[in-house]
Amino acid sequence: MRTTLISLLVLFRALPSAAQDARAVSREAIAGAMARSQGYELTATANGPRLQAEVVLRLVREAESEGPERRPLLIGHREWFEAFLERTGLPEDGAPLYVRLAHQMGQDLWVDYRREKVIEAVVLGPQPVTAANVRISWAEAPGSPASFSYDDTLSNPQLRVTMKRVITYRLVDYGDRIWYAEVRGLHGRPTSGPLGFLFNLVGEARVVETRSAVSADGLQVVRGRGEKLFIDRTETATIWPDGHAERGLPPGRSDLAEMKMRLDEPLAIRFRPLAADWRAAPAGGPADHAPLAR
Repeated sequence: MRTTLISLLVLFRALPSAAQDARAVSREAIAGAMARSQGYELTATANGPRLQAEVVLRLVREAESEGPERRPLLIGHREWFEAFLERTGLPEDGAPLYVRLAHQMGQDLWVDYRREKVIEAVVLGPQPVTAANVRISWAEAPGSPASFSYDDTLSNPQLRVTMKRVITYRLVDYGDRIWYAEVRGLHGRPTSGPLGFLFNLVGEARVVETRSAVSADGLQVVRGRGEKLFIDRTETATIWPDGHAERGLPPGRSDLAEMKMRLDEPLAIRFRPLAADWRAAPAGGPADHAPLAR
């Protein structure tokens, strides 16, 4: 469950009441933040979470510098898609699946970066540079699914990822690493390798948290934790700039080993409770599950 926090979801949208006062981010602002993401392949599925985190954090810092208003941000699916096409020079039908589905299905992203709404106390570890509550969701509407699945065939091992209608997490930036804490609504399992058979028996695991850091030459080390029944597993993977991912660290890279040590460092934050309409998934059952995208 280590590389994927990726988008998808519904053309009609309704804002949750907690985000009614959110400020919509323009396509131009998103494109400007996205233009600064350099040195890795933006179309690779495994690099999607890195791009999203970089852009969100840049937009948050820009919003913080603009004055004391500090309204939550709304990053719309249409604006993100158009900015991505501008950044990559791709036509609409040439966008990678994870980006194209996000636009077609209508996934929007809300970010509340007001620290008093996110953190009550730092219990263990350094003080974060930035912290935000993030909600990724699509509207409940007639015919809209309660969840969505797709296969990430570029990761190693390959993964099947399922996203619920509402995904929430805490985005915590320490400057030298990023922590996705208290992840809710994201599930997955390996479909290849020795763990593939085991997860065929026990089903998908819930993603609990991921941590990541990037080396000077653009390699990303990701530490992810998932749990299912009696299994609570933490794995480390390396993602190359071209987007291919492998379990563990490549040999002879002491810098990556040092990064892994930082990612393994104990962290504990007492987070503020999320507003009810940020964390509550809309009604929907297994019958509403969308077809598998391959």
